[in-house]
Amino acid sequence: MNAVTPIPQPHSGSRIALRSSKALGWQGFGAELINVSAGLHRIPALTHHRVGVHVGAPVKARCMCNEQRYSRIQAHGDADVIPAGADGQWTDEAACTIFSVWIGEDFAQRTVEQLELKTSEARLRPQFQMRDPRFQHLAWALRAELEADDASDPLYAESLCTAMVVRLICSAPMLDKLENKRRTLAPKTAARVIDFIEANLDQRLTLGELAAHAELSVPHFKVLFRETLGMPVHQYVVQRRVEQARALLLQGRLSTSQIALETGFAHQSHMAHWMGRLLGVTPRELVKSSANPGSIIELDTFNARRIATR
Repeated sequence: MNAVTPIPQPHSGSRIALRSSKALGWQGFGAELINVSAGLHRIPALTHHRVGVHVGAPVKARCMCNEQRYSRIQAHGDADVIPAGADGQWTDEAACTIFSVWIGEDFAQRTVEQLELKTSEARLRPQFQMRDPRFQHLAWALRAELEADDASDPLYAESLCTAMVVRLICSAPMLDKLENKRRTLAPKTAARVIDFIEANLDQRLTLGELAAHAELSVPHFKVLFRETLGMPVHQYVVQRRVEQARALLLQGRLSTSQIALETGFAHQSHMAHWMGRLLGVTPRELVKSSANPGSIIELDTFNARRIATR
């Protein structure tokens, strides 16, 4: 987004970050929830792509970009897409809140290459007041991760951001083509990926390394994994971590904090959060239940799937 004749007025609006993903371990992308005051806002050209999603009550705004002036009423969920290397300026008539997502050029380019799209088809283009229900669903899911007291594994956020890139660069026919490629992982491939996950539950897993073990692109790996295992990659990893943590807790040899690290959770409360969601009990309650074999808690796989796909 390239602004035409520069506006001589000084930058008059303030931008205050209410939430940031800096401490969440996301790599190649990130997000902030920003309080934007009324006034003029200049956004310089940056080396990463940016998407701003409007949150809350409608606000009238004007912007100058692509040699055109835009005036619109920004409604909840409306998104502006600003490619890397482009700048712009906005004037908001009232204070508002923006969910801002940045996507590294390398992260986006890797997704483009894996989709095997022609260069002319695979560019992030400037878009303003984009209203795409599927993209909004992904954005709100990523926002929920940003605002959660105990966020999920970074693998989940990475999966959401990858899907956002695919949505931004692919037209409807391209998306249909990608969906039509659905099948399942070969048994040996599935076993290889699952073995790798099992051996590395205590490590930070990424979609890239899991897809590499399957010798597939990340977008296709995500689809095939879900078709094969019946759940998304991030959900399977969290479920296996909870199952392993449950087994170690019942053995009673390690402290709760040690078990959290052994099973790949960021900390003890992170593990307790997911055990509560998938098992319905805290680690302490689970240990108490071990005194009565008839009351030991098992993982409800159906409930785990329902929770993780909300």
